[in-house]
Amino acid sequence: MAERILVVDDDEDIRELFSNYLSGFGYPVVGVADGRAMREQLSLQSFELVLLDQRLPGEDGLTLARELRAVSDIGIIIITGFGQAVDRIVGLELGADDYVSKPVDLRELLARIRSVLRRRTGNAPEPKAGQHFEFEGWQLDLAARSLTNPQGQLLMLTSGEFDLLAALVRQPGKVLSRDDLMNELHHRDAGPFDRAIDVQVGRLRKKIEIDPARPILIKSVRGAGYLFSAKVRPS
Repeated sequence: MAERILVVDDDEDIRELFSNYLSGFGYPVVGVADGRAMREQLSLQSFELVLLDQRLPGEDGLTLARELRAVSDIGIIIITGFGQAVDRIVGLELGADDYVSKPVDLRELLARIRSVLRRRTGNAPEPKAGQHFEFEGWQLDLAARSLTNPQGQLLMLTSGEFDLLAALVRQPGKVLSRDDLMNELHHRDAGPFDRAIDVQVGRLRKKIEIDPARPILIKSVRGAGYLFSAKVRPS
């Protein structure tokens, strides 16, 4: 069954545009105008991904993204106004998987949706070598897309956080630039004012570092990018 998509946008023309376009690629789409209607639809049926307009009246898209992420691992893509870098950063901090800027290029939107859905459902291409890695007592299973902490507990990661960690763990001791990581996660280069990777690194550090303010696993290399410093071994 094709993955279902929920579009939350107060502009009826936008809802219709997205619905008609995505339906043409086999995605069942439901469009609603606000958070109340979003909750109603989510109570009636399951969806794999939500497209959230950031500038909704009443409860905005960022508020709804926070609410969704607190209770679900559903895919979330924020639709932001052109140049609203702060909104994109906040959206990622709240757990959104990706963002698309207005005016929306429908082909780009489709590519972002497919990327998030592949990561979320575990249908991304498998690495050529190695499915399990261990570092500092942590267990990373790429096939199952799971991370287990040293106490044996499964840790919940968003799809973007998991892919970021996987990219770092597969290349320990190597400095990866923001462009390297942006291409790995979002298939685009980082713009000069794009802090998406920094935000996702910050979120990941909060989950795996003993002291996120003084990271020992994911280290910043000034002017160059990030380095995974732990000793990694296949398991």
